[in-house]
Amino acid sequence: TLQDKGIRDLGVLRAIDSVPRHLFVPPTVRGRAYVDSALPIGSGQTISQPYTVAFQTELLDVQPLDKVLEIGTGSGYQAAVLMEMGARVYTIERQKELYMKVQMQLPKMGYKPSFFYGDGYQGLPTYGPFDKILITAAAPEIPPALLEQLKTGGLLVVPLGGTDSQVMTRVEKTGPGEY
Repeated sequence: TLQDKGIRDLGVLRAIDSVPRHLFVPPTVRGRAYVDSALPIGSGQTISQPYTVAFQTELLDVQPLDKVLEIGTGSGYQAAVLMEMGARVYTIERQKELYMKVQMQLPKMGYKPSFFYGDGYQGLPTYGPFDKILITAAAPEIPPALLEQLKTGGLLVVPLGGTDSQVMTRVEKTGPGEY
C-alpha cells in the first residue's frame, strides 16, 4: 500500500482512493490500472505510478483552495487528485492529442480545471502568482519563469534530473527572488 511506502498525509491517501485510475488509462492496459507502476497513455507519454502521484502531492502540501499550476496534464489523473484535495487547478499540456482528450474527459468525470495547451515551462504569467506549482515529468532544471510565478511562501515540486535519474525536489519561495 501507499502507507507501507511512507505516504502519511490522510488527505492524499483519501484523494488517491477517490479517483478511479482505471478511467485515465487506455483499455489495453486497464487491467493494470491499480498496479503501482507507470502505464502508457499515448503520445509517447505515461501516467505516473500511484506512489509517485501520492509522493509529489504530499510534498506539495496541498490545502483547500490552493491555486495550483500543473505542468504536464497527461491523462488528467494528477489534476483530479489535486482537485479532490480542494485545489483550484490550472493545467498545461504540450501534446495536442492528450490536451484534446483530457479536455473532453475530465469534465465528464466532474473535474473542471482550467486547461491550457502549450509549453508549460513558460507557465501562465497572466494567471499567477500560484500557491503551488507541480512539474509532473522529469526536468533537467527548474524553469526560471515558473519560479517567478510562485507566491512568496509557495512550493514547487519537480522530479529534477535527466531521463535516467531524477531526484524529487521541493523548492520554497522565501521572498522575491529567494528560494
